Amino acid sequence: MKEVIDAIDEWLAAGEVGIALATVITTWGSAPRKVGAKMAFTAEGRAIAGSVSGGCVEGAVIEAGGEVLATNRPQLLHFGVADETAWSVGLACGGEIDVFVERLDVLAYASAREQVVANQPVTIVTVIRGDDEQIGRHLIVTDEAVSGTLGAAWDERVIELTRRTRQSTRMALLDEVELFVDVVRPSPALVIVGGAHIAVALAKLATILGYRTVVIDPRRAFGSQARFAGVDKLVSLWPDKAFEDTPLRSDMAVVTLSHDPKIDDPALQAALASDVFYIGALGSRSTHARRRERLSALGFDNTQLGRIHAPVGLDIGADNPEEIALAIMAEVVAAYRQAGQLRAGSNQTTSRP
Repeated sequence: MKEVIDAIDEWLAAGEVGIALATVITTWGSAPRKVGAKMAFTAEGRAIAGSVSGGCVEGAVIEAGGEVLATNRPQLLHFGVADETAWSVGLACGGEIDVFVERLDVLAYASAREQVVANQPVTIVTVIRGDDEQIGRHLIVTDEAVSGTLGAAWDERVIELTRRTRQSTRMALLDEVELFVDVVRPSPALVIVGGAHIAVALAKLATILGYRTVVIDPRRAFGSQARFAGVDKLVSLWPDKAFEDTPLRSDMAVVTLSHDPKIDDPALQAALASDVFYIGALGSRSTHARRRERLSALGFDNTQLGRIHAPVGLDIGADNPEEIALAIMAEVVAAYRQAGQLRAGSNQTTSRP
């Protein structure tokens, strides 16, 4: 959803009333976009944001969207290598996708958008198969509230299901009723401790890759706004104080770069006590051996200390700050993707409550 918010906001502000939203709800094989990928567009494709196939089937989806806007009835589309229509629009990548196309529900969008821009998780449940009264209904579920309805008889049951669902998935509610449960999680965050020159390059690269960036350094000369103008959050506090205002979560990575144990060690203690998906520390093997001794004396065991990637980053022979930042970010991304696979498993399963 994140990829279409800016455009939709702009269109709504301009008074656009005919907005279609297309969502990938199932994939098989080498599909170019993942489940949950979205494309928003106005009538006749005059304005487009996002993508459902990397360009392969967008034309056919936009054509279907014109019918959806005209009839106000959503459509469930299938494209695959065995489908002549798919070949004609270019889906020759060996995969198959199902795409749900609907008129944008402004109220449901507003509820979900509020959570997304606040970097909070939200689940959007949509009826993708059912009768005319049911299809296209939405239920927006957050940690604290629920908005919309699928029908009074279903809401409680579906809300309970969403609380247990960790991945976007397609579900059969009844034989004739099917749902798409779209789990939208906050963008991962990279917490950089120590405003060294490597940190400047690392923050820029993380931003390009869509990570939220937090830089922590109590030394104002290193953690200045001038050095880190583009980061999401700049904290000029010691790490133990900084983490009181920025609690560590499972969607965060922590990298320490200060080379000062007074700064790095408290940050590592906090990271080791949390469920962040990645912990990295700059320094040589001998530096890390001394670091392990200090942390071990504080009560951390070998299993816990084994979570620290040190020397930090993939071994690509990096010899300047930008290359070191690339090596670190590559290792962070690999850890994030691996953690996501462990949490979610396959995203192609259709289940029945």
